[in-house]
Amino acid sequence: MTANGWLQIFFFAAAILVVTKPVGVYILRVYDGSFRWLAPVERVVYRLGGVDPADDQHWTRYAAGLLLFSAVSMLVTYFALRLQGSLPLNPFHRAAVTDRQAFETAASFTTNTNWQSYAGETTMSYLSQMMQLTFHNFASAAVGVAAAVALARGVARRSGGRIGNFWVDLVRGTLYLLLPGSLILALLFVQQGVIQNLAPYVTAHTLEGARQVLAMGPVASQEAIKQLGTNGGGFFNANAAHPFENPTPLTNFLSMFAIFVIPAGLTYTFGRMVKNQRHGWALWTAMFVLFAGGVGTAYWAEARGNPIHIAHGVAPDGNMEGKEVRFGIANSALYATVTTDASCGAVNAMHDSFTPVGGLVPLVNIQLGELIFGGVGSGLYGMIVMAILTVFIAGLMVGRTPEYLGKKIQSREVQMAMLYVLIFPAAVLALAAASVVLPAGLAGLNNAGPHGLSEILYAFTSVTGNNGSAFAGLSGTTTYYNTLLGLGTLFGRFAMIVPILALAGFLSERKTVPESAGTFPVTTALFVVLLLGVILIVGALTFFPALSLGPIVEHLLMGHGKVF
Repeated sequence: MTANGWLQIFFFAAAILVVTKPVGVYILRVYDGSFRWLAPVERVVYRLGGVDPADDQHWTRYAAGLLLFSAVSMLVTYFALRLQGSLPLNPFHRAAVTDRQAFETAASFTTNTNWQSYAGETTMSYLSQMMQLTFHNFASAAVGVAAAVALARGVARRSGGRIGNFWVDLVRGTLYLLLPGSLILALLFVQQGVIQNLAPYVTAHTLEGARQVLAMGPVASQEAIKQLGTNGGGFFNANAAHPFENPTPLTNFLSMFAIFVIPAGLTYTFGRMVKNQRHGWALWTAMFVLFAGGVGTAYWAEARGNPIHIAHGVAPDGNMEGKEVRFGIANSALYATVTTDASCGAVNAMHDSFTPVGGLVPLVNIQLGELIFGGVGSGLYGMIVMAILTVFIAGLMVGRTPEYLGKKIQSREVQMAMLYVLIFPAAVLALAAASVVLPAGLAGLNNAGPHGLSEILYAFTSVTGNNGSAFAGLSGTTTYYNTLLGLGTLFGRFAMIVPILALAGFLSERKTVPESAGTFPVTTALFVVLLLGVILIVGALTFFPALSLGPIVEHLLMGHGKVF
């Protein structure tokens, strides 16, 4: 570890702190209708869709609209990928995507997961990249923010189960938040050297006389929303390690900054909506503490390196395997932490090549539910669920009915919160357990022992957590993995987002009660500590047995001279 490395990490953290308030205020104005400079476009969209923007929907209608939109857009993408060979903007005659891979890809991009079991530059046409995949980068991100804002409305007001209008939230989030942000970011990327063209691939001849084909394409436009919308799907197979996607230290910083900027701002937005800004900062603080712990651990582990290599005089300055020399250990560890704190999945280094503890950090980040700023929307509503469980536990301790921001927390709310919490580990552990005993699951492994288990566990954690990064030693292009991983993305998104909307509806039916001497304060350091304890106990300990058999035992064996 170096002073320069820590300085870069501190600078990134400070930048996120500085922009939290202004971004939060901007998001608030987007969703309360203060911005009207694209009102004519809004009106046209509502008219074409038959939407009444004044309609305040019950949570059941809001959820139905969200599910319907996601289902239809997923089917459109599936059929477009299956017909890719017959569609235009396919100068290299890319064949139709196979049925199982088209299903997995459509499900993955619809759910903001962007898991890719293919190489983008050799599988997808320009049309598929621009029209299908980039569309879902915008749409899935807008859906996530809409769900978070709907939950905030449920907490903030009494409306008999009405939490807003899904179609209005979807349109406003896209028009006023994601499109302008992506345009600015894409221009910055182009200025730094990220390519943006529809040119044919370039054939180059190396100094050794070999022939190399350099892929071209509309990269900057996809790269911008990939990061800002915490999507993560790369135009190239190497993702953000590819110099055409991430050519300079500045683009590397902007990529990480874009991943966190909306999730961080949403904590301030929530504080303003519920008229308790100190609580919004309390949530931000809890997220930041978990982020700092993760990046510190990952940086330490990677800078320490592999003791087996060090004993033989190899790599004395740390573990550089799978990392770009232009980014180094500090920025690789920071990027891995940021991308798995959020439901992004973009990578500038190969997580499979990290040390066992270094790889443990991104795995645990996802298993915590990606509450550490999290994906656009999903990070906030996941943290609100944990806050509700925290005040519920605090209420049990003192024998009082728990309250959260003036709303009584009773059986229905606790049931939805626990449903949200339990769905994720149940899916991950069940799918991973099946894959370590079934021949079809074991056939995809390229590594034996605990590292092989880590690869399978990471895959199902990633897709169910809607992250999309991977321990790339697992071959996920089989019918077995394409099917299960695709189903995992759908289950991890929609089986968890419906309880969130139900929770929003139930809270909106509760009347607001004034604070009393027995109300547990949700703005203090004690609340933050208790919240962190609940997150770690509920999240980390659920997976501890599986982690013990994977990265933890691998770390212990590495100390005794054995690698996998």
